Amino acid sequence: MQRVVTRRAFSGIQKLPKRQYSSSKPDGTTHFGFKEVPAVEKENLVKGVFSSVATSYDVMNDAMSMGVHRLWKDDFVSGLNPGNPKVGVQTRCIDVAGGTGDIALRILDWAREKHADRDLSVDLVDINPNMLEEGRTRFRKTMYHNTPQVNFFVGNAQELSPEQFPSNTYDLYTIAFGIRNCTSVPDVLREAYRVLKPGGTFACLEFSKVTNPLFAQVYDAYSFSVIPILGSILASDRDSYQYLVESIRKFPSQEDFAQMIRDAGFHTAKGEKAWQNQWGGIACVHTGVKL
Repeated sequence: MQRVVTRRAFSGIQKLPKRQYSSSKPDGTTHFGFKEVPAVEKENLVKGVFSSVATSYDVMNDAMSMGVHRLWKDDFVSGLNPGNPKVGVQTRCIDVAGGTGDIALRILDWAREKHADRDLSVDLVDINPNMLEEGRTRFRKTMYHNTPQVNFFVGNAQELSPEQFPSNTYDLYTIAFGIRNCTSVPDVLREAYRVLKPGGTFACLEFSKVTNPLFAQVYDAYSFSVIPILGSILASDRDSYQYLVESIRKFPSQEDFAQMIRDAGFHTAKGEKAWQNQWGGIACVHTGVKL
């Protein structure tokens, strides 16, 4: 079955209306790493970070995690099992903060290789056009280039354009290592709920809290000592990678984030079954279903 694409794919920066994003603090500030900044300024600060690291982002991910991030992403997508006919027809997916396209590509490959599904499509969305261009470059080298199976959009996870992303549209919403960089996580979750169809799945892969105290000490020592140095050597940008390390520490715990997902209206499993730790909690997968 051939799917007709009626929406316009990415062809440049599309400016969206501004919203006064909520802050967790009554004085209108929020965190940018360990710094306190006006909430209205965080978006541009984060844009600056990812504009700076876009061309070296994948190389740095390999260096920082010693390639383990690939395993985390493989497990994330295989656990979702996109294209599985036993869970109903899944034809529309949206990957938000999709940047370099590694999750979107995994979704398409999994559906095709495991379920012979060539109808499933992914709309890849990122607020940063530099990161999105890296994704476009990646897809030019694949069989999905110039097909209706992948479309690229500049968009804000906190306020997806209703014209481009109508309510009750998608079967699967994914966001990997991106939600912690958003000014208002509740706004992101509400938008995810809006664009998903009833019965659709929200899935988030994000850095989280290490559960073993001894392992947490080792992880902290590595993160704060080694990763900024790698950023300086490989990307000539120590400050951006210092921010990325700090942003991980500011993200809510597994339990707190699971409650935020429920507060947005999603149904999740109870207790610790609501999430799946990877490598002792360095990363974590959260899922929820729109009822």
